[in-house]
Order: sequence, then structure tokens, then C-alpha cells
Amino acid sequence: MNSLEPWRTCTIKDSSRNRSWTRSKPLQRGRGEDVQGTFVLETHSHHFHFSPSFLGVGVGEEMHQNISLNLCQRAAWMIPMEMVALENQNITEFVLLGFHDIAELHLLFFIVFTVIYVSTVVGNMLIIVVVVSSQSLHTPMYFFLANLSFLEILYTSTVVPKMLQGFLQEAAISVAGCLLQFFIFGSLATAECFMLAIMAYDRYLAICYPLRYPILMGPRGCLGLVLIAWLSGFMVDGLVVALMGQLRFCGPSHIDHFYCDFMPLMGLACSDPSITQMTIFILSVVCLTAPFGLILTSYARIMVVVLRVPVGNQRRKAFSTCSSHLAVVSTFYGTLMVLYIAPSAIHSQLLSKVFALLYTVVTPLLNPVIYTLRNKEIHHALQRLLYIKHTKTPD
Repeated sequence: MNSLEPWRTCTIKDSSRNRSWTRSKPLQRGRGEDVQGTFVLETHSHHFHFSPSFLGVGVGEEMHQNISLNLCQRAAWMIPMEMVALENQNITEFVLLGFHDIAELHLLFFIVFTVIYVSTVVGNMLIIVVVVSSQSLHTPMYFFLANLSFLEILYTSTVVPKMLQGFLQEAAISVAGCLLQFFIFGSLATAECFMLAIMAYDRYLAICYPLRYPILMGPRGCLGLVLIAWLSGFMVDGLVVALMGQLRFCGPSHIDHFYCDFMPLMGLACSDPSITQMTIFILSVVCLTAPFGLILTSYARIMVVVLRVPVGNQRRKAFSTCSSHLAVVSTFYGTLMVLYIAPSAIHSQLLSKVFALLYTVVTPLLNPVIYTLRNKEIHHALQRLLYIKHTKTPD
């Protein structure tokens, strides 16, 4: 028998489905040796293993080039048959893996994120109660702030409870529930993008055009801007979810994330997700860059006006407030842009989850702190509210 180089790869490609089949370890040749190779179907969401005996190769069969070719040919016939059988079975639920690779920290994470979640809800609820109950805060700025706080409560409540469940037990979610979670979360996130831009524009008008501000930001105008922000979010993500609903999910059923995010879901789709991916890319570019550009422009104009103010407490306060706002806004928009416009920039799934934590957990906690920490009107309204409740409480 002529000496032949051992086969180190055996790849079968199906160009119509963009799949390839590769042997996971070298097949050893030699008279009287068992064929020990394993064929693996590798797609973006599936891994199938086939032993030589499954493909009809007997024990002790001599390994040579023709046998290797036959194995490849048999695998090419058998693997697509298995794929067809699997793709005819749509899965009904997903399992959110969360931070499964650091399971030893789950209890600590549960405690920390529970404290953060409760603090976020209480802090934002407090802002809403203070703004609604204080007549002096019935102004455009606080109207927008109350809407932002309401957004933050809904926004973080869509994601965090399921994440907390994953720290204690398996977090299963139906396919319909997964799409619903993405729809609500995505809609609120998009609405927040527009709301932050509206708040920056409101400050720009108040500082740069103080005399015209009451006319430009009247009650109808404020209500109209808020409605645009809310409706735009649900319309944009409604289109995305409608496209996602046309996709087929046939396995595996494990999502390597702590909530139903877009990219992990697309990785599990059996049908072609290219149209949905292109749509989310275009919408992400429009809904992220346009509001963020308006925010940067508004704050740049504000800074120009502030620089004309003589050096003093007012100027330092304005600089401090603007820098704090920009820090939170940049964190929120920056992480969203990386994850939805340039996802290829993140090479680790764990890093992707950390980025997701920044805009799902951190910014909802920081926003009420940043927007109220140096706000004396909020402080005074809160003190009056607490004083009234205290005086009404019987001894």
C-alpha cells in the first residue's frame, strides 16, 4: 500500500445554506485499525456529532483515501437529513444562561443587583411623587424628568427580575415571552434615547433663549414631544419584532445572555435573519446617532453661553451639571452604539453582558442621582413633602 498523508480535515460545504461539516479530530489510517474519526456539523447555532459506525464504516476497516472520501460523502447525505428533522421542530421556550460561567458569584450578584434594582425603583418613584405633588415643579424640565423616571422604572423592571431569577434557578422564558421582553425593553430604550435628547434641547432653549422659552416650551409643546418619544420607541421596535416574529427557532434553546437581546436571538434563528439584522442596523443608526448628535450640539451651545458668564459659582455649577449629564448620556448611548451598530467590536460574550449591564442597570440608577443631586428645587420640594407627611402623622 502506498504511503498516504493522513487526512486532517474532511469538510463538506453546502453553499446554498452556508454551512460546512468538518471532522473534529484526524482520522488515522493503517491496515487493521478502527476508524475513530468524528464528524461534526458546525453552523452558527448547531453542533452535530457523527461517529464512523453511524456512517456505515465497520471496525477494522482499512483507512485510506477512498474510505475517507466515502466518509465525507456519507456525512454529506446523513447530516442534512438530521438537519431537516431538527428544523421541522420549532422550540417553544428559551433558557437564559445569564452569567453561567461565573456561577460561584451568583449569590453575591443576586444581593448586589437586588439592592441596585430596589434603589433604582425607589429613587425614580420618589422623583415622580415629588414632581407631581409640588406645584413649583410643574415646569417643562421636571415634566420631562418625571417621564424619564417612569421610563427608567419600566425599563429596568423588564430586564432585572428575570436576571435575578437566573442567579437562583434556571431562567426559562417562552419564545413569545422572549419576543415580548425584547419589544418592551427595546421600545423603552428607544423612547429614552429620544427623551434624553428632548431634555437636552429643553435646557438649550432655557439657557440660550430664556425670553422665548415659555412660548417655545408651552404645555402642548411639551406633551407633544413626550408623545413623540414614547410612540417612536414602540413604532420602531414594533417593526423589528414583527420581522423577528417571522423567523424560525428550532434549537438550541439556550440564550447566552441575561435577557432576550437582539444579537443572541439572531444567533439562534434557523431561517435567514439578514433582513432583520439590516433593519435593526439602519434603525439603530438613526435612533441613536440623531438624538446623540442633538444632545452634543445642545450642550456645546450651552457651554458657549456659559463661558460668557463671569467666573463664579454659577459658572462652576453649570460646568459641573453639564459634565455629569454628559457622562451618563455618553455611557448610555456609547454602550448601545457598540452593541447595536458595531457588535463585531466586542469579541467576548462576557464583555457584551458587562456592556449591557451599563445601560440596563447602571444608568437607571445614576440618572435620578445625577439629575437631582445638585438640584435645590428638588431638595426643597422633598423636604416640604416629608415635613407635611410628618405633621399629618399622629403621635
